Amino acid sequence: MSTALTARLADIAAQAEVSEATASRVLNGRPGVAAATRQRVLAAVDLLGYERPARVRQRSAGLVGLVIPELTNPIFPAFAQVIEQCLSGYGYTPVLGTRMLGGATEDELVGQLVERDVSGIIFLSGLHADLTADPARYTRLAARGVPFVLINGYNTDISAPFVSPDDRAAAALAVSHLRQLGHRRIGLAVGPDRFVPTRRKVEGFRQAVAEAPGEITPAIRHSLFTVEGGHAAAGALLEEGCTGLVCGSDLMALGAVRAARERGAAVPDEVSVVGYDDSELNAFTDPPLTTVRQPVRAMADAAVGALLEPMGGSPMADTEFVFQPELVVRGSTAQAPPP
Repeated sequence: MSTALTARLADIAAQAEVSEATASRVLNGRPGVAAATRQRVLAAVDLLGYERPARVRQRSAGLVGLVIPELTNPIFPAFAQVIEQCLSGYGYTPVLGTRMLGGATEDELVGQLVERDVSGIIFLSGLHADLTADPARYTRLAARGVPFVLINGYNTDISAPFVSPDDRAAAALAVSHLRQLGHRRIGLAVGPDRFVPTRRKVEGFRQAVAEAPGEITPAIRHSLFTVEGGHAAAGALLEEGCTGLVCGSDLMALGAVRAARERGAAVPDEVSVVGYDDSELNAFTDPPLTTVRQPVRAMADAAVGALLEPMGGSPMADTEFVFQPELVVRGSTAQAPPP
């Protein structure tokens, strides 16, 4: 074996935390290695930028569609990446379809995926979350024998497996954090009311405020789940005297920070802002963003697992799997300013 190949094997073994002998067995397609270990070695090959040997390239078990809203919000690419990793681990090839303004609609993307004979489809924050959309499209899809899973947006009119974060608990976590910091005027900047996650966040926000000891003055403003939407909603809440802002997404939270600064209010010394979703970029915003984290990995694993069941011939489950969010405290929240 050449020095270059030996060095490459050593790198792969070190990255996968296995012996060079084990790494060699995987790369040469030999038996006797546990599936999880084999996957770890192949992941190390990919991570280090090496090309997989032809002998270990897997034959695809089939295509699985993944339909997401857009790629500008970091939470959607984060979900897509983890879901694709999960599917690849089971031998399936993911096919990504992105809904964009002026681009393909969800129905058009689904039609294209069905034409490609996908084994199943995962929808992330799709029309199932919009209470004004017709849920019959999913009934028709099921009638065509295509299994699917819906992430973010439970709808009682659709019989399918759902995977959701606990949006009520997310809002309550943010309110509790701000209340503990002494904030008494707390506002919620959230997306359009027609979306299920929005309604659940509003319910959680109102309940948390009602159950909080002492008097808290709440305010709610609906806008878009964007930086501009957060800027507009936060501006209205700040005009009402709110010192603590709970936002429906991290993008909205960044807009809220901008709105506060435009009014001469320092974040977090005068106004505290809490986002929702979380991404690796939040540690590098100014200030680093306090947020409520969606459990992306756990939700993605659950979605893929729920899809594999009907793809394997089992009946499609009609249930909602709910996952608990986590408060991540960074630098955009602080003690409330004195009255």
